[in-house]
Amino acid sequence: QVQLTESGGGSVQAGGSLRLSCTASERLYSSYILGWFRQAPGKEREFVAAVRQGTGGTTYADSVKGRFTISRDRAENTAYLQMNSLKPEDTAVYYCTGGSSWPPRTVWGQGAQVTVSS
Repeated sequence: QVQLTESGGGSVQAGGSLRLSCTASERLYSSYILGWFRQAPGKEREFVAAVRQGTGGTTYADSVKGRFTISRDRAENTAYLQMNSLKPEDTAVYYCTGGSSWPPRTVWGQGAQVTVSS
């Protein structure tokens, strides 16, 4: 079973940027998908973005389009979530996820806190 390890996150003021990383414990096949979900206090978990390993094809939630960019480095078995123009409503625990379906939900990372202050 693939394991996912997250890094990054932290605290930033509104308008700032942060980057999350997600590294898999083994080489991923081409159709594998890595992504992120997030959960804010008192809210349900929601999809953020995902990227397919082979094609690099991506998808985003409407709430982050134009501000967040997901990418992958196949050689490093790592995906990145670059978050720009952050807003207080982006404050949440961000979970890296992996799987063969879209969006991926099979494997979950430990979560990374992102806090955006106004």
